[in-house]
Parts: sequence; C-alpha cells; structure tokens
Amino acid sequence: MWEGLPLLLLTTTGARSGRRHTQPLMYQRDGDRLFIFASKGGAPSHPDWYHNLLANPDVTVELGDQTLDAVARPVTGAERDRIYASWAQRYPQFREYQEKTSRVIPVIELESRAA
Repeated sequence: MWEGLPLLLLTTTGARSGRRHTQPLMYQRDGDRLFIFASKGGAPSHPDWYHNLLANPDVTVELGDQTLDAVARPVTGAERDRIYASWAQRYPQFREYQEKTSRVIPVIELESRAA
C-alpha cells in the first residue's frame, strides 16, 4: 500500500498521556522545507497526531536513514493553500479528502532543530 510513496515516521508526544506515538505519513519537500498533511482521509475531525503536535510541537522525524528533531508549525493562509494545491495535484486523493470534509485540512511544516 505504501510502496513508492514519500513516507516518513513522525513521533509526537501525547497531549493528554505524555506518551510517545509514531505514525507513518506521506510528506512533501519544497526546497529545504518538509511538509505533512493532517488529512485523516477527509474525516470530519483532525487526526490525533495533529492534536498532539499542537500541544507539543517538538517532534522526531525519521526519513530514510536520517532521524532529526524538529518543530512542527501549522502553515496558514495563502501559503497553506499553495502547498496543499501542489500536493493535491500530485496526489489527487488529497483533493478528494478536502472535498469530503468541511474542515480545512492542516498543512504542517517540520523544521529541523539543527537548522
């Protein structure tokens, strides 16, 4: 199912539990920037990992053989719209996810702490 897709592992800290949770997610690079999308398949609510990173934006990202500490930052406004449109053009199912829900699907930038 995931073969050939751009994947990373995102580890967040639970907003209530404080426990670490790891989730495989598709990602997009834009130059040196790295983005993920809280689509949850177009469900009416945001995924749990999104709530976790809002409460605790310090995350760990595993990308290939690299592991990096990062800060998660929601992207808003015209920049969010541009990034999401580019992503949905590449992966049409994400356009369908946005059409299925009344919420705006969040775009999150993962900024390396080493930067």
